[in-house]
Amino acid sequence: MGSVLSKKHFHNEKEAFAYVERRVWPNGPVCPHCGGVERISKMQGKSTRLGLYKCYQCRKPFTVRMGTIFESSKVPLHIWLQAMYLVAGSKKGISSHQLARTLGLTVKSAWFLSHRIREAMREGDLAPFGEGGGAVEVDETYIGRKKGKPIRGAYHHKMAVLGLVDRNSGKMRLFHVEKASGANIQPIVLENLSREARLMTDENYMYRRIGREFAEHGSVMHFNKEYVRGDITTNTVEGAFSIFKRGMRGVYQHCAEKHLHRYLAEFEFRYSHRQALGVDDTARADKLLCGIVGKRLTYERAGAR
Repeated sequence: MGSVLSKKHFHNEKEAFAYVERRVWPNGPVCPHCGGVERISKMQGKSTRLGLYKCYQCRKPFTVRMGTIFESSKVPLHIWLQAMYLVAGSKKGISSHQLARTLGLTVKSAWFLSHRIREAMREGDLAPFGEGGGAVEVDETYIGRKKGKPIRGAYHHKMAVLGLVDRNSGKMRLFHVEKASGANIQPIVLENLSREARLMTDENYMYRRIGREFAEHGSVMHFNKEYVRGDITTNTVEGAFSIFKRGMRGVYQHCAEKHLHRYLAEFEFRYSHRQALGVDDTARADKLLCGIVGKRLTYERAGAR
């Protein structure tokens, strides 16, 4: 059994286009200009650029790159696929400097490429957690430092992150909140949890009011060194936070607040499609490919929320 990275689509541009086309267009080419699926032909001229099609409904040319995170990028598609595999398969992430060294890119190109990949990892799943009375763990954590905020108190200067883990599905959702307060957290919890869910939290006072909205609210008293009582615990979501923090501190080291939402999407994606749920690195990278359409990110927008 050879290395996964020895497969043809990681080294041959023609194979890379075919690989992406099979996943983005499982039922055949789709024109990104007019949405047409009929009267589309592949251009076969000797001087025609690789992967070019023409739609004879709107009479415009296109490739599978158009309308995706690959659009307008000068990086070869097979290098993109290598980068996506490395990001999808690195449990705690991979830095732009490491990507640049591995793929032979500049650090600036690797940084922009990795942000486009994170954009593709944003799934936007709206299905509520805890359906059928399942347990959902909710907790908050803090990371980094807000720009311009003086150190005052334990967490005033840090960025707050809210985490939700559905025990039944094993999936996680992460949210950047301005402040870990009931006013900020309650709308997110109500929007993402089924009312029949069993809410699991720590003893933080703000969860008491939120807990009244659900079928059951169980809490553990961390202040009294109580971490498990029956099946009531927040250990699962705290374990997910530990992976996130090790990656942010040990691999990325620094994250500006304006970019935090994309890093959250990255760790959320890998956790929700992890090996324990039957998703290996190859399947995870293919799942990531399914999220490339309609998420083009320009360099100017990369610095915006």
